[in-house]
Amino acid sequence: MLRILLLTVVFFIHLWGISAQPLVFPVVVAGGGASGTMAAIQCARSGVPVLLIEETPWLGGMLTAAGVSAIDGNHRLPSGLWGEFRDSLYARYGGPAAVETGWVSNTLFEPSVAQAILSHMVAKEPLIRVMTQSSVSHIRYESEKWTGLVTNSKGSTQGFTAQVLIDATELGDVLSHLGLPRDIGMDSRELTAEPQAPLLANDIVQDLTWVATLKDFGPGANKTIPRPEGYNPADFACCCDPTGSNTGLIDCKKMLDYGRLPNGKYMINWPNCGNDFYLNLINATPEQRKTLLKEAKLHTLRFVYYIQHELGFRHLGLADDEYPTTDLLPLIPYHRESGRVKGLVRLTVNHLVDPFGQIEPLYRTGIAVGDYPIDHHHKKNPAAPDIDFIQIRAASYNIPLGALIPASHPNLIVAEKSISVSNIVNGATRLQPVVLGIGQAAGALAALSARQRRTPASIPVREVQQELLQHGAYLMPYIDVPRTDPHFVAIQQMGATGILKGTGIPYKWANQTWFYPDKHLTEYDLLEGLRSYYPMLENRRDASGAILQLPYLQQLLTAVRADITEAVIQAVWSDRGLGNPLTDKHHFTRRELAVLLQTILHPFDIPVNHSGLPVHEPAK
Repeated sequence: MLRILLLTVVFFIHLWGISAQPLVFPVVVAGGGASGTMAAIQCARSGVPVLLIEETPWLGGMLTAAGVSAIDGNHRLPSGLWGEFRDSLYARYGGPAAVETGWVSNTLFEPSVAQAILSHMVAKEPLIRVMTQSSVSHIRYESEKWTGLVTNSKGSTQGFTAQVLIDATELGDVLSHLGLPRDIGMDSRELTAEPQAPLLANDIVQDLTWVATLKDFGPGANKTIPRPEGYNPADFACCCDPTGSNTGLIDCKKMLDYGRLPNGKYMINWPNCGNDFYLNLINATPEQRKTLLKEAKLHTLRFVYYIQHELGFRHLGLADDEYPTTDLLPLIPYHRESGRVKGLVRLTVNHLVDPFGQIEPLYRTGIAVGDYPIDHHHKKNPAAPDIDFIQIRAASYNIPLGALIPASHPNLIVAEKSISVSNIVNGATRLQPVVLGIGQAAGALAALSARQRRTPASIPVREVQQELLQHGAYLMPYIDVPRTDPHFVAIQQMGATGILKGTGIPYKWANQTWFYPDKHLTEYDLLEGLRSYYPMLENRRDASGAILQLPYLQQLLTAVRADITEAVIQAVWSDRGLGNPLTDKHHFTRRELAVLLQTILHPFDIPVNHSGLPVHEPAK
């Protein structure tokens, strides 16, 4: 009887095309887009085997398969794997100037080149197994492990088992499959307490774009595509001014130069009467998405035809050496928005505008940085409420760790555009270098969780941050303290405590936060910083506005810990090579204080919870 039962099981395994040997990995990443690829690389570099599953043949998502090959922001914040990826682009093309080809970005590149770089980065990691052209289904969590099925393009299916799962899909499909709580569309003002939010919530998401990559085939070439179905030139008449008659519209050549790429190519991702398109696909089935996206792709082809036929750029044709597609368009559309998980914390506009004035100082838990302002695309949906995003004056910012962790599930990590932020803030956190940083942080968290056999929510914030610092990532968006600075780590650590705060400046299309490492500190500045972290200083009010000198510094440090003497300060000063021997009259800089305080007090080592509040050990 047992033999008959086993034979029956084997028969059905072969009938369904399911492999008898499941894939067993500590970490599985669903989605090999921008964040998923970085998550897998970081997880492997942290010493943990990982399975990376991607539905398309390409890794990189919006950077590659969606054709959005122009980086928005973080030019002066080359954090971690984003900086490594950009360095590879520099090496491939011949330096920074070679990728400053269009005016939308400092870094533009061919999607196929980025795909090759990312694939090479992944291939160098022996702990990563990649399965492209594969989809995930039947995901379940029971007995403290994940199980599911992976189906490849040939229809063969294999089971998988994992301790930690990362949802790095473009539209949060794992969250959808599990039925976890999400916010979709615009939040109400009551929910987020953002004065810019609409009074009532709605389900309106940002426009998506099916990008096109055009190639210059030279003078005299005519690469005009056949007239697309439903073509109406009036749909694109306000995209640019072909006459030069000062109509208030942008010059058409300048419009094309917006996304000019190396090697005579152009990224067509134009929001003003261009190829943006409104669809909300978050809860749609794969079959429904295919049907709905046909019109988005057709809209882009109409715009390409308009550029060629009406504007006269017939020599610009769809690039024939970019994508492995029969229609020469990217493999997927550019999704600007997903359903946003309800996380342990939610990042809102208020945290960006006034990070140090919030009850929850989320900046202390930062794991990725960004400097691009809030940028929403809503021109294709007339029902979208009018929000003046330009007037939201925020500085550069960081992403809190708790935004990657669902409040409703113990062993799931969320990446890409599904993290716990408000709809408005998604307009900044969706951008490429931020998403790359989110992916790297997700990989670091997953690796720590798998190694320690603990849930992601139980991994201390400071452990994740320290892991990221060891791999060159930024916790704080300081543009004046690069990774090459000898005190980069100490300054990042002290910034993440809030004892030494940066100064934020809303600036054009790359907001800034300055640490001012060589600026002198006042007694008041230091006391205010320490009071926010050490309860024993809470009622102290003896600081003046004078420049900080050794006697007052020693007083404060001794008040925190009685064994800190001048000799201790002098020894650390000498050991860290900070300069000439200290005197009572020395005026301390912020750099010097960062090194001294972290070395003597170790405030970064004091745990913080996901809200950013210090967790002091009870007095013994």
